[in-house]
Amino acid sequence: QVQLAESGGGLGQAGGSLRLSCAASGPIFKINNMGWYRQAPGNQRDLVAVITSGGRTNYADSVKGRFTISRDNAKNTVYLQMNSLKPEDTAVYYCNADVVVLGSYLTNNYWGKGTLVTVSS
Repeated sequence: QVQLAESGGGLGQAGGSLRLSCAASGPIFKINNMGWYRQAPGNQRDLVAVITSGGRTNYADSVKGRFTISRDNAKNTVYLQMNSLKPEDTAVYYCNADVVVLGSYLTNNYWGKGTLVTVSS
């Protein structure tokens, strides 16, 4: 069973930085897109950033210039470097990946359990 495990959440201060990591494990043949989403209380889950296997990136307008997504394909890991944090960045951050499972030609989408990021003013 493919699993995604996030780490690096916690409490940050406005103007500060945090770095999230998400490692994928299990019977993985290939990972296509990897991304980060976030969900604040009472809100829907929204895309934060996504990165293709080739390294192309896309960001939500609200985080452009502040957050950077990257990945290490050898480690099946995606990162989110969050700088210039704002209180409105407070949310549960979820990792997401499109995975081709070993022995399958199908791409399945997986979610991590989420990690809470709280930004104090």
